[in-house]
Amino acid sequence: MRASVPVKNRRRLLCVFPHYTPAFGTFNHAYRLMKGVRAFMPPQGLLVIAAYMPQAWPVRFIDENIRKATDADFAWADAVLVSGMHVQAAQIHDIAARAHAAGKVVMLGGPSVSASPEMYPDIDYLHIGEIGDATDQLIARLDESVARPSAQLRFETKDRLPLQDFPIPAYDLIPLKSYLMLTLQFSSGCPYLCEFCDIPNLYGRQPRLKTPAQITAELDAMRKQKGHPPVVYFVDDNFIGNRKAAKDMLPHLLAWQKQHDYPLQFACEATLNIAKQPEILKLMRECSFLGIFVGIETPEADALKAMRKSQNVAVPMMESIKTLNDYGLEVTSGIILGLDTDSDDTEVRLKDFIDISRIPMLTINLLQALPKTPLWDRLKLAGRLEDDPTLESNVRFLRPYQEVVSMWRRCIAHANDPERLFARFYHQAMPTIRSGCSRVSTIRWMRPTPIA
Repeated sequence: MRASVPVKNRRRLLCVFPHYTPAFGTFNHAYRLMKGVRAFMPPQGLLVIAAYMPQAWPVRFIDENIRKATDADFAWADAVLVSGMHVQAAQIHDIAARAHAAGKVVMLGGPSVSASPEMYPDIDYLHIGEIGDATDQLIARLDESVARPSAQLRFETKDRLPLQDFPIPAYDLIPLKSYLMLTLQFSSGCPYLCEFCDIPNLYGRQPRLKTPAQITAELDAMRKQKGHPPVVYFVDDNFIGNRKAAKDMLPHLLAWQKQHDYPLQFACEATLNIAKQPEILKLMRECSFLGIFVGIETPEADALKAMRKSQNVAVPMMESIKTLNDYGLEVTSGIILGLDTDSDDTEVRLKDFIDISRIPMLTINLLQALPKTPLWDRLKLAGRLEDDPTLESNVRFLRPYQEVVSMWRRCIAHANDPERLFARFYHQAMPTIRSGCSRVSTIRWMRPTPIA
């Protein structure tokens, strides 16, 4: 649905999504191997906002991971809408400066400003929280005037738009063929309270849901563009945050796949205890789910308990990984170093876990404290938050900083040693073949067509 706010004036809106700093997790280094790929995933949130705007307001959408907004784009616009995460903060400020230089008013929404509005004193309008009544207030304000306000104004959502009322993201405004993979949202929120995670505070613990009909309608919308990627990533914070809802939705997805002769493959992120859900895993395999990101974080049980991630302790870790592999799911793992529980044995244990689990791809990160998390609150109280951009983390580790950073780098080097990496990918191919899936290994996550 679109906004129901009555408008009297015609406003031209320029939506600009900031560039990501090149990183391992967005595969920038591999784009040149895949014909036409310029960016990682379509920016789902800002595309929903674009689709929600009044019908009478023209919208132009620019993802600066594909091309930079030009002076002509800013000149065309009456107002500029931006969204992004903390990692894109510098680029957000840059977009705002360029828009202001063109005399345009700037609005910022999304996870970064919702968690830390104080980071953006240069933005005219701050949209804090999800799409809802604050969005309608912002539309009414723009209808009234597109002049820059004399002081920053904040609009905070009190009444969120139910997910079942979300419009189909404005896929028609972007070239889907330029992305590594497509995105789809079924739910928002997560019931768990991991110490380092800001999802419960930002989006709630009770997952909110779209209908199966919305999911298939969005897939239909994406398929209208020729040359789109073959893989769709469910961006839900936890695919099984509501297990019953996931189990009820999957048969509809399966029916859609059968109706269209299986045109797409899927991936998602979920907690490790999904391994205890054979009915869901069976349906996922039948729907052509090929990959799953799991926040394993650490193989050390005491560390998991300390970070309040007991759901990972409740299931045998290696057995669970094997179960996921047996259902044709290639596991990607998130790992955190720099925890308070790290010891002299942590490096050896992690390297052993990498070798024994045979998970091919691991995102090994240093602990970062995000605002609006229990971790942030605890470290702030203890005086252990750092504000030094030259450091690799904003956490003052209990172990010596250089020791932690050196361990982190050695573990990354171990995980990505070419021979070890290939052996793990080869291992992943075997259970995929045995499970009856038609495509092999993580190459399937990426665009299969090489540059001619």
